[in-house]
Amino acid sequence: MQAVVFRDPDSPVEVVDAHLAGPRAGEVRVKIAAAGVCHSDLHVKRGEWDAPAPLVMGHEGSGVVVELGAGVTSLAEGDHVVLSWVPPCGECRYCQQGHEARCQKVVDVNNANGSLFDGTSRLSSAESGEALHHYLSVSSFAEEVVVPVSGAIKVRDDAPLDVISVVGCAVATGVGAVLNTAAVEPGAIVAVIGCGGVGLNVVQGAKLAGAERIVAIDVVESKTAMAMQFGATDRIDASQSDAVAQLRALIPDGVDYAFDAIGRTTTTEQAVQMLGLGGAAVIVGLPPTGAKASFEPLVLAEADQRILGSNYGSVRPSIDIPALVDRYMDGQLKLDPLISGRRPLSEAAAALDDLEAGGVLRTLLIP
Repeated sequence: MQAVVFRDPDSPVEVVDAHLAGPRAGEVRVKIAAAGVCHSDLHVKRGEWDAPAPLVMGHEGSGVVVELGAGVTSLAEGDHVVLSWVPPCGECRYCQQGHEARCQKVVDVNNANGSLFDGTSRLSSAESGEALHHYLSVSSFAEEVVVPVSGAIKVRDDAPLDVISVVGCAVATGVGAVLNTAAVEPGAIVAVIGCGGVGLNVVQGAKLAGAERIVAIDVVESKTAMAMQFGATDRIDASQSDAVAQLRALIPDGVDYAFDAIGRTTTTEQAVQMLGLGGAAVIVGLPPTGAKASFEPLVLAEADQRILGSNYGSVRPSIDIPALVDRYMDGQLKLDPLISGRRPLSEAAAALDDLEAGGVLRTLLIP
């Protein structure tokens, strides 16, 4: 099969012939329908995150189950699934408490091993036999994948498989950050810094939560214009002047929730500075390894404010992903406008370049 392989930041990603071993116990093989190209993939390409190489890229995708490993009874061949880069083990104390996005086993495997749960890979070079690592237990930039069964989430068959691929990362992360991590209440005032694929879903989540005002902030005017279509009530062009000053001019008392959907040191600091009394800054975008932001602890304490980290929107994949697909099919969520274009797998490098240039939201790779 064809797969997109990353080796090091100084080399372009390449499409290679790869061998995919069959699923073992508790795993399934999925034929990929579409894979979304995300900023997390860019972090790997730039060498900003520690990732075992060589690896098959991609962590957002959808497809059809084509083979079951031993003991799998929750899925059947032909099922339509959205892939989750958090395949909860169901056994650690976090999973047992219902906090599946914190699964300890996933943290250990995704952050260090580049393998599946048993510590081994199903991927190798078809030409040389060289072992290839998995990326975030998914590796969706390929024609097929083998994933833990808990990472293949069954969804309704009438949803368009290519479009709903974005639910597995961008939508779950953005909407989940609002509804799960922050638990935004009706009538709240919300700011969203960064209106890319994740940020627009934060905007959608705030609208679903019943926020009274939703301020979209970006340096690209077309992105804040799109945010208005997704439910924003106000917009700030951060390229013109200081975003915090503009926000304070618009809302002098500050906001109840400020979501950093970019993950830079500056945007995290801005999110904290935008808060009103009792407000919460929610860090959704993921920064490079080692990045550090600063804030005044006294101000935070006196104003009864909070800083919340949001991993994968604090979702429970088996519950939240099908529900998000249902919301899309019911017209409550916009997904189609998130998709800037479609490219064949062979154009993965160009798709990553497009994302880095800032001109697209989500490009889908179609094997």
